[in-house]
Amino acid sequence: MMQTIYDNDKRKLLSALCHGAIFFSPLVLTAGIPLGILLLSEDPVIKDNARESLNFHFNIWLYGAIAAFIGFFWWTLIVLPLLWVLGGMLFLAWLAPIFAILRCFSTPEDPFRYPFIFRVL
Repeated sequence: MMQTIYDNDKRKLLSALCHGAIFFSPLVLTAGIPLGILLLSEDPVIKDNARESLNFHFNIWLYGAIAAFIGFFWWTLIVLPLLWVLGGMLFLAWLAPIFAILRCFSTPEDPFRYPFIFRVL
């Protein structure tokens, strides 16, 4: 059986390039570097490093998608309703008193009742 000798410098460089590709850009295109090295290289160690780098890319994309999904629903389930509540508070704090003043001028015999408030007294 013939044993193949691989260039260690080339192995180091291409393996490091596979794993370092993630730092070049946050774009999907960075997976092209380890994919190209995987397809072009004959060295089994470089191929394993390229596969591992691609797996890392896929995991980063998956975790990013999950974070975006959670962020989207956090936005739609928490932030948007909070904005509605704050908008309602703004209505009560600014517009409702203006309506009350106008109503007091137009019908002074009827007391104005603010909508959507808790009445303690």
